[in-house]
Amino acid sequence: MAVAISAEELSKRFRIGQYRAAYGTLRDSVSAGVRRLRATGHVHQPDETIWALKDVSFEAREGEVVGIIGPNGAGKSTLLKILTRITTPTEGRAEIRGRVGSLLEVGTGFHPELTGRENIYLNGSILGMSRREINRNFDAIVDFSGVGKFIDTPVKRYSSGMYVRLAFSVAAHFEPEVLIVDEVLAVGDADFQRRSLGRMESIGGAGRTVLFVSHNLQGILQLCDRAILLQHGEVAMDGPTADVVAFYEQQTIGQSSEVVWTHRTDAPGDDLVRLQSIRIVDEDGSSINVADVRRPVGVEIAFQVLRTGDAVVPKIKLYDQHGATAFNAIDTSSYWHDPPDPGEYVSTAWIPANLLNEGRMSVDVDVVTVASPKLLPHASARLAVSFHVYDPMDGDSARGLFSGQWRGVVRPLLDWTTEER
Repeated sequence: MAVAISAEELSKRFRIGQYRAAYGTLRDSVSAGVRRLRATGHVHQPDETIWALKDVSFEAREGEVVGIIGPNGAGKSTLLKILTRITTPTEGRAEIRGRVGSLLEVGTGFHPELTGRENIYLNGSILGMSRREINRNFDAIVDFSGVGKFIDTPVKRYSSGMYVRLAFSVAAHFEPEVLIVDEVLAVGDADFQRRSLGRMESIGGAGRTVLFVSHNLQGILQLCDRAILLQHGEVAMDGPTADVVAFYEQQTIGQSSEVVWTHRTDAPGDDLVRLQSIRIVDEDGSSINVADVRRPVGVEIAFQVLRTGDAVVPKIKLYDQHGATAFNAIDTSSYWHDPPDPGEYVSTAWIPANLLNEGRMSVDVDVVTVASPKLLPHASARLAVSFHVYDPMDGDSARGLFSGQWRGVVRPLLDWTTEER
């Protein structure tokens, strides 16, 4: 496929501090010089500058949906403003092939005194749509926005949600070859967000190139096959979305999906048991950072029994991203009823599909002796590993067609029976 977006060593420098106009009166110049002299003892004070972007290079091919993530101040919005020609780069160049549509600020160009109908034509023209395109898409725009009853009412009387829904609907029905989106899918209610994500998926599925900036990692995982992580104005990672999201979360939270202790003396444990490694694995036994909620996920624990002693058993404890306990689980099989022989063991705790809620999960691991009503730990690793759970929202998970926020740390897929009375 041909390259749709090409960025080569893009850099953008900003001057920070007190703004000085490019022109002014003699009195302004003299008074400014006196103020600087009084403040510093010198007539000249050099400007302080920062690099919002530094040597950013990447390509996006036709039909590719690329997510851009990173912390606040990483340069995401600056990059999009350069690509949409709102601002120019200090260094480097960018080339975009095809008609470009941008959703950097929903509602730009709306006039409060005009009706919804009039603003559709006004905003569509600003975005670059012809009148024929607007006429062709008018009914779809109104239907998607859900404000048909009020389409001939001035938008100043709309609620904020109605205003944003109509503005996004106009932009979403623009049909460019390249669409650049900045954090606008966080607007509206849960149903509208679901339909907005669906619209973005259909745009990408139609072969158009989409560049999508968001702090909503669930949306990035659902929408994008590839992601770029920006940090301090530079590309920190570019690759498959699941890998980039996991790397970003690992840097932010400080946990990964795998830990290995290479030396016995460094491994958690005592003279009976020592941990060797802990991994998050899929059904094939491969290490994963991101788990599809519809698939089982395993917590693999490798440990060494050093001597004959008490009976031991592996145990896990899961926490959600807010620190709430999801559950404790212990291996209840008869295998662990008797003291194990010295040697190396690998136990995997399988978490069923459609059990966990979406988001980041962290895991405590222990090897314990059961001394009811207590558990006596021999080897413990607190918050040893973590992984991200996401839902592709294809309608076949525990959430069904509901796209809103499920509260709680689990959301199991239950068997339901219904009878008509």
